Amino acid sequence: MRRALTIAGSDSSGGAGIQADLKTMLMNGVYGMSAITALTAQNTTGVRAVFEVSPEFLGQELDAVFEDIYPQAVKVGMVSSGTLIEVIAERLNFYRAKNIVVDPVMAAASGSSLLKQDAAQVLCEKLLPLSSLITPNIPEAEYLAGILIRSRKDMEAAAKRLGNLHRTSVLLKGGHNVGDAADLLYANGGFHWFEGQRIDNPNTHGTGCTLSSAIAANLAKGFDLDQSVRRAKEYISGALEAMLDLGKGSGPMAHGFYLEGYFMEGP
Repeated sequence: MRRALTIAGSDSSGGAGIQADLKTMLMNGVYGMSAITALTAQNTTGVRAVFEVSPEFLGQELDAVFEDIYPQAVKVGMVSSGTLIEVIAERLNFYRAKNIVVDPVMAAASGSSLLKQDAAQVLCEKLLPLSSLITPNIPEAEYLAGILIRSRKDMEAAAKRLGNLHRTSVLLKGGHNVGDAADLLYANGGFHWFEGQRIDNPNTHGTGCTLSSAIAANLAKGFDLDQSVRRAKEYISGALEAMLDLGKGSGPMAHGFYLEGYFMEGP
């Protein structure tokens, strides 16, 4: 069985973070492992508290995984401090990790900040250049690229700037745009638009975690980047279209095990 590792924070409500990542990896047919960067007390309405692990402990988590069950892909999500980002970058480089998908989580969907101010520079300098793909949403891309995004042309400019600057591929998610929900992939100097219809579903907690984890799972199974993104988008669209609801605003992966027909087989 192919294997994928998620490096991210724990979400006590189960709809995002490590919990969403592991559910998504299982539903996409890979064995999921985790290295937790922080414990969070949160639900769909906001983040109440964040408790970081120590850099030493995070390093031991990563060593324990790579020395025994080497992953074919890695997803990096919420990492709130520059010190922890440095540990991740050093360990991924040491173990020559491949298929690294970085979701540069800066804030929760509720608006709560999840990235310390000093960490953004370390993220850009140490981690993004190691990645195979980064998956920012529009606010994150605006911050990282320094470009105000109001149109598809702006999305192309921001994705190209980020990709060329950090020598990586970029999936710029269009869900924060008014209008359609098209995502833009910039890879190998070219653009590929993944058209998407906006789904009127309020339960969007954890969608970013789910998408990046699904991409990593498909990369682990041997699909190329274009195929992995397409399959991941089909998966999350199916989850949102199911319109399932556990509570006030539970995300699509909080009930991922009930989405019959979306277990994605390998090539």
